[in-house]
Amino acid sequence: MTVDSPSAPPLLAVGDLAAGYYKKSVLEGVTFHVRAGERVAVVGRNGAGKTTLLHTLLGLVPARGGTIRYEGRDLARDPAQERVRAGVALVPQGGRVFANLTVGENLDLGGYLVRDARAQAASLDLVYETFPRLRERAAQLAGTLSGGERQMLAFGRALMARPRLLMLDEPSAGLAPIVVKDLMEKIHLVSTTLGTTILLVEQNIREAFKVVERVYVLKLGRIVFEDAPGVLLGDDRLRKAYLG
Repeated sequence: MTVDSPSAPPLLAVGDLAAGYYKKSVLEGVTFHVRAGERVAVVGRNGAGKTTLLHTLLGLVPARGGTIRYEGRDLARDPAQERVRAGVALVPQGGRVFANLTVGENLDLGGYLVRDARAQAASLDLVYETFPRLRERAAQLAGTLSGGERQMLAFGRALMARPRLLMLDEPSAGLAPIVVKDLMEKIHLVSTTLGTTILLVEQNIREAFKVVERVYVLKLGRIVFEDAPGVLLGDDRLRKAYLG
Protein backbone atom coordinates (compact mmCIF):
# COMPACT_ATOMS: atom_id res chain seq x y z
CA MET A 1 0.00 0.00 0.00
CA THR A 2 1.31 3.44 -0.89
CA VAL A 3 0.12 6.83 0.16
CA ASP A 4 -0.25 9.52 -2.48
CA SER A 5 2.75 11.81 -2.71
CA PRO A 6 2.27 15.30 -1.26
CA SER A 7 2.10 16.66 -4.81
CA ALA A 8 -0.75 14.35 -5.86
CA PRO A 9 -4.35 15.58 -5.59
CA PRO A 10 -5.81 14.41 -2.24
CA LEU A 11 -8.54 11.80 -2.12
CA LEU A 12 -10.61 14.16 0.07
CA ALA A 13 -10.23 17.94 0.01
CA VAL A 14 -12.58 20.01 2.17
CA GLY A 15 -12.66 23.75 1.56
CA ASP A 16 -14.24 26.45 3.71
CA LEU A 17 -16.97 24.05 4.88
CA ALA A 18 -19.86 25.42 6.93
CA ALA A 19 -22.71 23.43 8.52
CA GLY A 20 -25.06 23.40 11.47
CA TYR A 21 -28.52 22.61 12.76
CA TYR A 22 -31.50 24.93 12.28
CA LYS A 23 -30.22 28.41 13.22
CA LYS A 24 -27.16 27.10 15.06
CA SER A 25 -23.83 27.23 13.23
CA VAL A 26 -21.47 24.39 14.18
CA LEU A 27 -18.77 24.37 11.49
CA GLU A 28 -17.25 27.52 9.98
CA GLY A 29 -14.54 27.69 7.36
CA VAL A 30 -13.27 24.13 7.86
CA THR A 31 -10.48 23.34 5.41
CA PHE A 32 -8.38 20.18 5.39
CA HIS A 33 -7.35 17.28 3.17
CA VAL A 34 -6.66 13.54 3.34
CA ARG A 35 -4.46 11.78 0.79
CA ALA A 36 -5.27 8.31 -0.55
CA GLY A 37 -4.09 5.58 1.83
CA GLU A 38 -3.44 8.06 4.65
CA ARG A 39 -4.63 7.77 8.25
CA VAL A 40 -5.72 11.13 9.62
CA ALA A 41 -7.33 12.03 12.97
CA VAL A 42 -9.56 14.96 13.85
CA VAL A 43 -9.47 15.64 17.58
CA GLY A 44 -10.99 18.21 19.90
CA ARG A 45 -12.97 18.57 23.07
CA ASN A 46 -16.68 17.70 23.33
CA GLY A 47 -18.80 20.15 21.36
CA ALA A 48 -16.01 21.07 18.93
CA GLY A 49 -18.06 19.85 15.96
CA LYS A 50 -16.30 16.55 15.22
CA THR A 51 -19.40 14.39 14.73
CA THR A 52 -21.10 17.16 12.75
CA LEU A 53 -18.07 17.23 10.47
CA LEU A 54 -18.34 13.51 9.67
CA HIS A 55 -22.10 13.72 9.21
CA THR A 56 -21.66 16.64 6.83
CA LEU A 57 -19.02 14.78 4.83
CA LEU A 58 -21.41 11.84 4.43
CA GLY A 59 -24.40 14.04 3.63
CA LEU A 60 -26.42 13.39 6.78
CA VAL A 61 -26.14 17.09 7.65
CA PRO A 62 -26.40 19.51 4.69
CA ALA A 63 -23.45 21.77 4.00
CA ARG A 64 -24.29 25.47 4.22
CA GLY A 65 -21.24 26.48 2.27
CA GLY A 66 -17.88 25.31 1.01
CA THR A 67 -16.76 22.27 -0.96
CA ILE A 68 -16.26 18.56 -0.28
CA ARG A 69 -14.09 17.31 -3.12
CA TYR A 70 -13.72 13.53 -3.24
CA GLU A 71 -11.66 12.01 -6.04
CA GLY A 72 -11.71 15.47 -7.61
CA ARG A 73 -15.51 15.84 -7.66
CA ASP A 74 -17.50 18.10 -5.35
CA LEU A 75 -19.96 16.00 -3.36
CA ALA A 76 -21.27 18.85 -1.21
CA ARG A 77 -24.73 18.75 -2.80
CA ASP A 78 -24.94 14.99 -3.39
CA PRO A 79 -27.27 12.86 -1.22
CA ALA A 80 -25.75 10.44 1.28
CA GLN A 81 -26.47 7.35 -0.83
CA GLU A 82 -24.46 8.77 -3.72
CA ARG A 83 -21.50 9.37 -1.43
CA VAL A 84 -21.71 5.78 -0.17
CA ARG A 85 -21.79 4.54 -3.77
CA ALA A 86 -18.71 6.67 -4.46
CA GLY A 87 -16.81 4.77 -1.76
CA VAL A 88 -17.33 6.75 1.46
CA ALA A 89 -18.41 4.90 4.62
CA LEU A 90 -19.00 5.88 8.24
CA VAL A 91 -18.72 3.82 11.42
CA PRO A 92 -21.04 5.77 13.73
CA GLN A 93 -20.39 6.51 17.36
CA GLY A 94 -21.60 3.95 19.90
CA GLY A 95 -21.41 0.83 17.74
CA ARG A 96 -24.88 1.33 16.29
CA VAL A 97 -26.21 -1.89 14.80
CA PHE A 98 -29.61 -3.32 13.85
CA ALA A 99 -30.34 -4.97 17.20
CA ASN A 100 -33.17 -7.22 15.98
CA LEU A 101 -31.11 -8.65 13.12
CA THR A 102 -28.36 -11.24 13.41
CA VAL A 103 -24.69 -10.43 13.00
CA GLY A 104 -24.76 -12.02 9.55
CA GLU A 105 -27.82 -10.04 8.49
CA ASN A 106 -26.18 -6.79 9.63
CA LEU A 107 -23.16 -7.59 7.48
CA ASP A 108 -25.35 -8.44 4.51
CA LEU A 109 -26.92 -4.99 4.77
CA GLY A 110 -23.46 -3.43 4.74
CA GLY A 111 -22.77 -5.08 1.39
CA TYR A 112 -26.08 -4.26 -0.27
CA LEU A 113 -24.38 -2.05 -2.88
CA VAL A 114 -22.03 -4.87 -3.91
CA ARG A 115 -23.88 -6.49 -6.82
CA ASP A 116 -21.34 -9.20 -7.59
CA ALA A 117 -22.00 -12.26 -5.38
CA ARG A 118 -18.37 -13.35 -5.41
CA ALA A 119 -17.18 -9.89 -4.42
CA GLN A 120 -19.70 -9.82 -1.60
CA ALA A 121 -18.54 -13.25 -0.40
CA ALA A 122 -14.93 -12.06 -0.53
CA SER A 123 -15.84 -9.00 1.55
CA LEU A 124 -17.57 -11.21 4.12
CA ASP A 125 -14.51 -13.47 4.32
CA LEU A 126 -12.35 -10.38 4.85
CA VAL A 127 -14.57 -9.14 7.69
CA TYR A 128 -14.54 -12.55 9.37
CA GLU A 129 -10.75 -12.78 9.03
CA THR A 130 -10.38 -9.32 10.56
CA PHE A 131 -12.92 -9.98 13.32
CA PRO A 132 -13.05 -13.77 13.97
CA ARG A 133 -15.52 -13.24 16.80
CA LEU A 134 -18.12 -12.04 14.32
CA ARG A 135 -17.93 -15.38 12.52
CA GLU A 136 -18.57 -17.13 15.83
CA ARG A 137 -21.56 -14.83 16.47
CA ALA A 138 -22.94 -14.84 12.91
CA ALA A 139 -26.33 -16.29 13.92
CA GLN A 140 -26.62 -14.26 17.14
CA LEU A 141 -28.87 -11.22 17.43
CA ALA A 142 -26.76 -8.08 17.29
CA GLY A 143 -28.60 -6.60 20.26
CA THR A 144 -27.19 -9.31 22.52
CA LEU A 145 -23.54 -8.50 21.74
CA SER A 146 -21.18 -6.77 24.14
CA GLY A 147 -20.22 -3.14 23.51
CA GLY A 148 -16.91 -4.15 21.99
CA GLU A 149 -18.55 -6.73 19.75
CA ARG A 150 -21.12 -4.20 18.54
CA GLN A 151 -18.31 -1.83 17.63
CA MET A 152 -16.60 -4.64 15.71
CA LEU A 153 -19.86 -5.33 13.89
CA ALA A 154 -20.35 -1.67 12.98
CA PHE A 155 -16.77 -1.59 11.69
CA GLY A 156 -17.22 -4.84 9.76
CA ARG A 157 -20.53 -3.70 8.27
CA ALA A 158 -18.82 -0.59 6.88
CA LEU A 159 -16.03 -2.72 5.39
CA MET A 160 -18.50 -4.88 3.48
CA ALA A 161 -18.75 -2.21 0.77
CA ARG A 162 -14.94 -1.99 0.50
CA PRO A 163 -14.88 1.81 0.92
CA ARG A 164 -11.97 3.90 -0.28
CA LEU A 165 -12.56 6.38 2.55
CA LEU A 166 -13.57 4.98 5.94
CA MET A 167 -14.62 7.49 8.61
CA LEU A 168 -14.88 6.42 12.25
CA ASP A 169 -16.65 8.46 14.90
CA GLU A 170 -15.27 7.95 18.43
CA PRO A 171 -14.75 4.17 18.04
CA SER A 172 -13.23 3.88 21.54
CA ALA A 173 -16.21 5.47 23.36
CA GLY A 174 -17.32 3.37 26.33
CA LEU A 175 -14.93 0.50 25.65
CA ALA A 176 -12.39 -1.12 27.98
CA PRO A 177 -8.74 -0.19 27.33
CA ILE A 178 -7.83 -3.66 26.03
CA VAL A 179 -10.73 -3.53 23.54
CA VAL A 180 -9.69 -0.05 22.42
CA LYS A 181 -6.12 -1.23 21.84
CA ASP A 182 -7.34 -4.14 19.71
CA LEU A 183 -9.72 -1.91 17.75
CA MET A 184 -6.99 0.61 16.94
CA GLU A 185 -4.79 -2.23 15.75
CA LYS A 186 -7.60 -3.34 13.43
CA ILE A 187 -7.90 0.19 12.03
CA HIS A 188 -4.18 0.18 11.28
CA LEU A 189 -4.41 -3.31 9.76
CA VAL A 190 -7.26 -2.38 7.42
CA SER A 191 -5.39 0.72 6.29
CA THR A 192 -2.09 -1.02 5.61
CA THR A 193 -3.43 -4.24 4.04
CA LEU A 194 -6.31 -2.85 1.97
CA GLY A 195 -5.03 0.67 1.32
CA THR A 196 -8.19 2.07 2.89
CA THR A 197 -7.99 5.78 3.67
CA ILE A 198 -8.91 6.49 7.30
CA LEU A 199 -10.47 9.61 8.79
CA LEU A 200 -10.70 9.06 12.54
CA VAL A 201 -12.55 11.27 15.02
CA GLU A 202 -11.45 10.36 18.52
CA GLN A 203 -11.31 11.58 22.11
CA ASN A 204 -8.69 9.03 23.20
CA ILE A 205 -5.80 10.89 21.63
CA ARG A 206 -3.03 8.69 23.02
CA GLU A 207 -4.46 5.58 21.35
CA ALA A 208 -5.46 7.43 18.17
CA PHE A 209 -2.03 9.01 17.82
CA LYS A 210 -0.44 5.53 17.72
CA VAL A 211 -2.12 4.70 14.41
CA VAL A 212 -2.52 7.97 12.50
CA GLU A 213 0.01 9.93 10.47
CA ARG A 214 -1.44 13.43 10.73
CA VAL A 215 -3.78 15.20 13.14
CA TYR A 216 -6.13 18.15 12.75
CA VAL A 217 -7.33 19.89 15.89
CA LEU A 218 -10.89 21.21 15.78
CA LYS A 219 -11.97 23.91 18.24
CA LEU A 220 -15.37 25.60 18.25
CA GLY A 221 -16.09 24.44 14.72
CA ARG A 222 -12.79 25.51 13.18
CA ILE A 223 -9.52 23.75 12.39
CA VAL A 224 -7.00 25.58 14.56
CA PHE A 225 -3.83 23.71 13.60
CA GLU A 226 -2.46 20.50 12.07
CA ASP A 227 0.70 18.48 12.67
CA ALA A 228 2.18 15.01 13.12
CA PRO A 229 1.00 13.13 16.24
CA GLY A 230 4.50 12.89 17.69
CA VAL A 231 4.88 16.66 17.47
CA LEU A 232 1.47 17.43 18.99
CA LEU A 233 1.90 15.19 22.03
CA GLY A 234 4.61 17.52 23.28
CA ASP A 235 2.95 20.70 22.03
CA ASP A 236 1.25 23.09 24.46
CA ARG A 237 -1.21 24.07 21.72
CA LEU A 238 -2.93 20.69 22.09
CA ARG A 239 -3.42 21.14 25.82
CA LYS A 240 -4.84 24.64 25.27
CA ALA A 241 -7.22 23.35 22.59
CA TYR A 242 -8.68 20.91 25.10
CA LEU A 243 -8.58 23.03 28.21
CA GLY A 244 -9.51 26.39 26.63
